Amino acid sequence: MRDTEGVALRAICWSEICPWLSIVRCFRLATTLRLLVFGACAVLFTLSGWWAIARIFGSDDHPNASWSEAFGDLSPTAVIDRSIPARPLVQIPSPGTDGAAPTFGSGNSGLAASTSNPFLGPWNELTRPVWRIFVGPKHLPMEAVTLRNLLSLACTSLWSLAVWAYFGAAICRVAAVQLACEERVGWGSALRWAGSKWLSYFAAPLFPMCGVALAAAAICLLGLLMKSDIGAVAVGLVWPIVLVGGFTMTMLLIGAMLGWPLMWATISVEGTDSFDALSRTYAYVFQRPLRYLFYGFVASVVGGLGWIVVENFAIAVSWLGTWAASWGSGADRMKELFTPNADGSSGSTAASIIGFWALGIKLLVLGYLYAFFGAASTAIYFQLRRDVDATETDEVFCDADRSEKEAALPAVIQDERGAPEIAAAELPS
Repeated sequence: MRDTEGVALRAICWSEICPWLSIVRCFRLATTLRLLVFGACAVLFTLSGWWAIARIFGSDDHPNASWSEAFGDLSPTAVIDRSIPARPLVQIPSPGTDGAAPTFGSGNSGLAASTSNPFLGPWNELTRPVWRIFVGPKHLPMEAVTLRNLLSLACTSLWSLAVWAYFGAAICRVAAVQLACEERVGWGSALRWAGSKWLSYFAAPLFPMCGVALAAAAICLLGLLMKSDIGAVAVGLVWPIVLVGGFTMTMLLIGAMLGWPLMWATISVEGTDSFDALSRTYAYVFQRPLRYLFYGFVASVVGGLGWIVVENFAIAVSWLGTWAASWGSGADRMKELFTPNADGSSGSTAASIIGFWALGIKLLVLGYLYAFFGAASTAIYFQLRRDVDATETDEVFCDADRSEKEAALPAVIQDERGAPEIAAAELPS
């Protein structure tokens, strides 16, 4: 009797069974020096711009509510400094304890949410100025919201978009090429890509908001008629028009607020413009909403675990170094150096210099949050494109960097007898 030979299972290709596992690779990408620096620079420019705008639209030497509702009267550097605890495995206390000003930590609005969820946190923080345009600052009723507050929030939103349309574009481009074909994109190439496509990155999320503004303006004109009794009755008869306008604004806002990270990923992967980014984003968000939520959940878990590692590792580097130095200088000397002056400034020049390096470490830690957010958004775009368009995740637009000369085939010439031969390659000058 003939024995039937079985087939042994040698290996399982998990990337084919669970393609969404590519999101896990985003942690390694987000911890590379390039993405950390891009994210850190974006955080610094964003906070500085927000603070400057709030000071311009502020009153009585206090920043506008667009800044103060999240950070009180803190400066951008103070926000960065208070965002990360001084020791590993320590949580920042919630705001309001011991009469302290609102801090950049757990339980506070603003960038605080980033420290608990590196995927949803940056999304929440970067969209916060836009949400505040519709609902107003938390501590002000809608009737108390002034034109100055609205202009401050609008300028804050545009500044965020302008900054992240550059640094966010560089992050997404590096992630797109790395995730698709494992090729490295250099510092200069990523920044040149972001600069050449900056207008597309900037305009893509802005187009839906312009549609919302137009619909709101049309309804506002009907609202002017309601100042009189007859006009109110007339508007009531055509109120379905208002409902249609509200439905239009709702759909535009849902697609824009949920899908704006995918817009930047689209341009980074496909190399197209704002209109293609809009069409793909709205199609993917509304055709695969549950898968989008699932991929977002996976990114939140991976990013959260990575945040625990990155935060505590960086804090340990700074804290252990200070701890070791204190054994040499003595605790009294360290206390003398770092005791603040009466005006709250650093106690000595040495303390200022050391504080500068410590602040740089904390800024890089915050850069991880936004680097992971950009990389994860790009990985999610690959998965949604695969689900909707059946396009493989290794397809990405690649163009030759303009700073590099493309390799060309050597010329074919004829010798004295007419036989073809390859011309000698010319060495670059």
